[in-house]
Amino acid sequence: MRIMAIDYGDQRIGLAVSDLLGMLAGEAWTMNEWNRERAALRIAEEAKTREVGTLVLGLPKNMDGTEGPRAALSREFKKLLEEASGLPVVLWDERRSSIEAHAILHAAGKKERLHRKSVDAVAASLILEGYLGSLK
Repeated sequence: MRIMAIDYGDQRIGLAVSDLLGMLAGEAWTMNEWNRERAALRIAEEAKTREVGTLVLGLPKNMDGTEGPRAALSREFKKLLEEASGLPVVLWDERRSSIEAHAILHAAGKKERLHRKSVDAVAASLILEGYLGSLK
């Protein structure tokens, strides 16, 4: 079964899906949605369409490992995802994923003002790669 990683944001959500064997990160895209309930339903639909068996939700932590308000929102969103999809949702430490995503886009020659369109998808791919690496 495939694994889907989610970089949850207030307006944009990055999504990335593994290959069928759950070994490699594959397709990544961004979903624009500000309503959490609708976002959870849309992600559940995407997961069903792509035959996903596990969801991995980024958990934003402070650099010292503590959790702040963003982490609390992710924990709430985890519950919505579980209810909407019926799938297990794993919380994954996403510290620095957005910073690394911006660096990757910059190294690829993408203009800074255009990062917003794809940074969340790249961050979701990094979350997915980290999780897949932990399974080995």
